[in-house]
Amino acid sequence: MLFRNSKQALLSAAIIGLLSATTVSVASAADTRERAERKSKSGSEKNQVNYPGATRVEPKAKGSPKLQSKLQKLVEIYNKDDFATTRTQADELLANPAATDYDKAVAAQLASQAAYNLDDSAATIAYLKRAIEFNALDNNSHYQLMYMLAGVQLQEDQYAEGLATLDRYLAETKSQKPEEIALKGQGLYQAQRYAEAIPVLKQAIESSPEPKENWQQLLMASYAETGQAGDAVQMAEKIAAKSPADKKAQMNLANVYLQADKYEQAAAILEKLRAAGQLGEDKDYRQLFATYSNMDGKEKEVVSVINEGLQKGVLKPDQQTYLALAQAYYYSDQVGPAIDAWQKAAPLSKDGETYLNLAKVLWQEDRIPEAKQAAKSALEKGVKKPADAKQIIALP
Repeated sequence: MLFRNSKQALLSAAIIGLLSATTVSVASAADTRERAERKSKSGSEKNQVNYPGATRVEPKAKGSPKLQSKLQKLVEIYNKDDFATTRTQADELLANPAATDYDKAVAAQLASQAAYNLDDSAATIAYLKRAIEFNALDNNSHYQLMYMLAGVQLQEDQYAEGLATLDRYLAETKSQKPEEIALKGQGLYQAQRYAEAIPVLKQAIESSPEPKENWQQLLMASYAETGQAGDAVQMAEKIAAKSPADKKAQMNLANVYLQADKYEQAAAILEKLRAAGQLGEDKDYRQLFATYSNMDGKEKEVVSVINEGLQKGVLKPDQQTYLALAQAYYYSDQVGPAIDAWQKAAPLSKDGETYLNLAKVLWQEDRIPEAKQAAKSALEKGVKKPADAKQIIALP
């Protein structure tokens, strides 16, 4: 599917950001009160309130004095990136009857991050849920963990759970941050709830001074999935018009045109990039000749694009390339070059079908010895209709 990115890039970026953000909070957990008093007295620093509109009443940290040293040691171990030991000692704290909800919430918070760094998603989710359920951390930490939980759930394809967590997060924090709204839009898209994703992604894009490219791609893809090709095209055209020299924006526009079966417009965009020397990758040339292949009477253009790509060393000389070249030559009445291209494509094919097609064309051109040899090669590689190859081999 066009625009569907590598799995959860947005989610991973959000989670990585939260890891660093919550580490700062956790590292100071043992002396929260002391630092707060010191800041209040000095007036040089102020605690940043990340969720001023939160509906949750922020609880006061109530750690057990008996476990303060254990908690601080746990923080130190985590900060040394000893994630396995962090989990072990966090589990011990969680099981300690003397631990308060605050102690347990901090332990679960650290264990969740350790589990995430160890690629244990199931444990990450379990620890995050526990840290949130204890309801003992400050609002910054509490909601950062809730947002991270939503991200990990979506990353693990737990769409219903992730969206429910995210809805709770947005409702309780009253957050209007574009990146957080966009995360919900991505979750809805991944859950194939495309119609619902559209207004959410639009909100994220319209509220951001610099909306990210993948938000726009997701919105265009959502339009396409809901049959709103016109909206997708209009959006892509607007983005491309703002960045005429941006190859990605132009390629996205070409992709949207192709999804809307607007081959001529797509070819025109790709040709502009070609003229500007911006078709620098194999996939670029392949997309252009494939676009022409879907248009009537564009065989000469297919030939031109393929030969240019091969000459520049950009287009890979594989079976697909030579087969497309052979067909373009053949249907533009250039049988000789078509045979040459088929002869290059046939050895690269996984079966003998290309050899069989070559044999038939050679037979039509009265090149019988070559046709027989191609038919034999077809049988050796395997074909669906061996009788066709045998019939050519039996020619006098």
